[in-house]
Amino acid sequence: MDQSTEFWIRPIRDQLSTLRAEGPTGRQLSQILAGESPNGLHLAVFIEPYLSFIFEGKKTIESRFNMVKQAPFEQVSPGDVLLLKRSGGPVCGICLISNVWFYRLNPNTWREIEGFAAALCMDKSPFWEKRKASSFATLMQIEDAIKIPDIFIDKVDPRSWVVLLASSNLEQPSLF
Repeated sequence: MDQSTEFWIRPIRDQLSTLRAEGPTGRQLSQILAGESPNGLHLAVFIEPYLSFIFEGKKTIESRFNMVKQAPFEQVSPGDVLLLKRSGGPVCGICLISNVWFYRLNPNTWREIEGFAAALCMDKSPFWEKRKASSFATLMQIEDAIKIPDIFIDKVDPRSWVVLLASSNLEQPSLF
């Protein structure tokens, strides 16, 4: 891990270790941090209104589209915990990933993804039209989203998804 990444990872690790979150997500997070779970920990950056939709329970499937194979594609699994970071703001929530689908995009897979439109809060906006140029997609069913006390970090790199602690069954490098 480079020094700039360690600079913003340390505050997350330190503050999460004192977090006493309830429910399935809180218990899973505690087990992951204690090394008692093979599951992973991820950080995702969200723009509005999608972050609010997650907390309201409207958005139950998160998606990431990429031109190349990069996280979270084939690097996330059911049981992993996702840290929710507001774009330009703090880490403000956590949720549990309960199901995952990976796609190499083509017209047939797009039809399947569009079947998840309501759960994705997909609309006709330019946001979704820009995703049509992607080659890979990861869809993740999320549940038990809870707000946590804000964790302010100095993350300035452009990644919208970071694998902090990989699932042990995926054999990926971890930052924690």
